[in-house]
Amino acid sequence: MFEFSEIQNIYYILPLAGLIIGLFGTFLGGGGGFFFLPILTLLIGVPTQTAVITSLVATLPICIVGSLGHFHKGNIDFKVGLKFGLAGIFGTFIGASITSIITTDQLKISFGIYSITIALNLVVTTWRKNRAENIKAEIKTLTGFSRNMQSSFFGFFAGAIAGTFGTSGTAPVLTGLFALRLPLKLVIGTSLLVVLSNTIFAVGAHFLIGKIDFTLVCFLTVGSVVGAIIGPKFLSKMKTDKSKNKLRYLYAAIIVVLGILMIMG
Repeated sequence: MFEFSEIQNIYYILPLAGLIIGLFGTFLGGGGGFFFLPILTLLIGVPTQTAVITSLVATLPICIVGSLGHFHKGNIDFKVGLKFGLAGIFGTFIGASITSIITTDQLKISFGIYSITIALNLVVTTWRKNRAENIKAEIKTLTGFSRNMQSSFFGFFAGAIAGTFGTSGTAPVLTGLFALRLPLKLVIGTSLLVVLSNTIFAVGAHFLIGKIDFTLVCFLTVGSVVGAIIGPKFLSKMKTDKSKNKLRYLYAAIIVVLGILMIMG
């Protein structure tokens, strides 16, 4: 269940990687765990099952620090977050059961396909949001039933992704929150809270079937915690949505590259 791998020279670049991941994760509304899995499997060569749960544990500090930062700035909608989180609990256990029955190659290919899909979705949703703002389109108000259904669906899907791939499941959460017409800062802060909940339960679901490499966790979190502290402050200083959207497009491009690399193995 627990192990401390022998320190290798390549481990010393992990704090820098963690810093960048923590910054992007809290700035864009995710725990950053999406990037941990490719780094651990492709760069370090960690066995997939160990990489999944190690990625989840390394994500926790980012989520905790990032959520606290956004909470202090009033960027969290707890009512919406609770709905997503409750649905996500069931998804995490479903995802963990999937991981235990598929092969390493199948997991990598599935993760690659998922990566490319969410990158395309991120580009499309950002473009639609810009278009609606530019033409000042009237946005329909969702009914209470529609909001609850969307929260349950996207929350469950995000939990399943977290449980399967050891990532934060950020993309479904962001998609669902944007669909609820929440302001951008509330989307990002609430997303981090939901991701934190999903990650905690996903760790519990994987605990009995995977090994946590605490050496890797320590190297990753040294930098990621610093990035998680800076992220919310950086977001509050950005005045234009155009700058934020450019970062979203850059984020999508990086995700596509990682997805292709995972598929190629």
